[in-house]
Amino acid sequence: MSTKIDYDAKIPNNVDLSGDRRLQRALEGWQPKFLDWWGEMGPTLRTEGVYLRTAVSVGRDGWAHFDHVNVPDYRWGIFLAERDPDRVITFGEHQGEPVWQQVPGEYRADLQRLIVIQGDTEPASVEQQKLLGLTAPSLYDLRNLFQVNVEEGRHLWAMVYLLHAYFGREGRDEAEGLLLRNSGSPDAPRILGAFNEETADWLAFYMFTYFTDRDGKYQLGTLKESGFDPLSRTCEFMLKEEAHHMFVGTTGVDRVVTRSAELIREHDTFDIAGHGGIPLEVIQRYLNFHYTVSLDLFGSETSTNAANYYTAGLKGRWQETRRKDDHKLTDAAGSLPRPRADGTWGTDELQAILLLNLDLREEYRADCQTGVNRWNKILDEAGIDFRFVLPHPGFNREVGINSGHHVTPDGTVVDERTWLAGKRRWLPTPEDLTFVRSLMHPVYERGKIASWVAPPRQGINGKPFDYEYVYLS
Repeated sequence: MSTKIDYDAKIPNNVDLSGDRRLQRALEGWQPKFLDWWGEMGPTLRTEGVYLRTAVSVGRDGWAHFDHVNVPDYRWGIFLAERDPDRVITFGEHQGEPVWQQVPGEYRADLQRLIVIQGDTEPASVEQQKLLGLTAPSLYDLRNLFQVNVEEGRHLWAMVYLLHAYFGREGRDEAEGLLLRNSGSPDAPRILGAFNEETADWLAFYMFTYFTDRDGKYQLGTLKESGFDPLSRTCEFMLKEEAHHMFVGTTGVDRVVTRSAELIREHDTFDIAGHGGIPLEVIQRYLNFHYTVSLDLFGSETSTNAANYYTAGLKGRWQETRRKDDHKLTDAAGSLPRPRADGTWGTDELQAILLLNLDLREEYRADCQTGVNRWNKILDEAGIDFRFVLPHPGFNREVGINSGHHVTPDGTVVDERTWLAGKRRWLPTPEDLTFVRSLMHPVYERGKIASWVAPPRQGINGKPFDYEYVYLS
């Protein structure tokens, strides 16, 4: 077991990199390319230091250190959760067998594909958020943006380590490809659609970190169950950092809703655009968009690939060990709602193992509902008669059985003409985007904040809101 992190090394790690000269040379060869990518595709705003959290341990006695760091000097490194020598595979046909410390030959291509897809999402979000620092609503928010960005960069390192360490020349080529694809590129886009969408304003950023990073939580959670132990331990540690990203999204939307509620009460109108706030209907349309594109990340509801990954022990279910079944699913069945051509909904009965993507998506949907409840509570406490709603899973879908159908946010299957007529009420319009972006002016003074968002209830690591989280030149 290797858990000590070497901070004197060129690449901080707890995987005994110094004992593997071949791997060390390979990663040190990849590092300058990563830094070139960061310089070109990373945050545009230059700073003199950001109050960042840096991983310093993987144990239970604390794992992070906070201090001002020059962002390009952030110590991206490779950290895996501690190894459990007694860990066994908990699902699939290898259930009960010891987990694998090396890649089984018969699963090599599948494992490599899973790691590449996960790895491709990590730099994508950095690219999508490249310009946001130029319009940060406060130094607190600016700091959080950089924290998310550097940790997504470290998550890229985590996947690249696995590719270099366990997949030979093909893995090294794939690691290069992770830096060559770019979000939104017409020639070499990111693999998954949501990571090619724009994150052009801070409301979109909060929605992204609430909905899309939450998808990341569930994907990492299934990979944490993997029988390939290095992948499992990598994802377990990544989940610690991912929690902060979702905190940024949850509290970010909280603060937008809170500020909008204040303006509605102050001016006794829902039409708060002229008072520098974001109307609740616009927030709902942003919610509709970011939730539904994130649902697409779960893939098609029925998937033989997902079934094969499960049977092989490569990718489990969310909280696999807490499930009260045989963890093989060979005889289990499940239901799949399906829109019909006549505009009604039907239900197909299928083998549960074919519905693993749907199973994971439903776990995610329930989690997302907690945020909606939270935002509605803010409105309720302000005495405002408006409620946010999570749209039906069939709404605005590009992937799966609902793609090609026209489903309204309440789940009604309609014809194309009806759907197009309602689209402006359901999804952000060009006017919405222009208006929200018109509010995006940087506020870099300590203790100050933009007009459209409330300050946080508390700062980072016990610091006050007016702490100088970012040194600007």
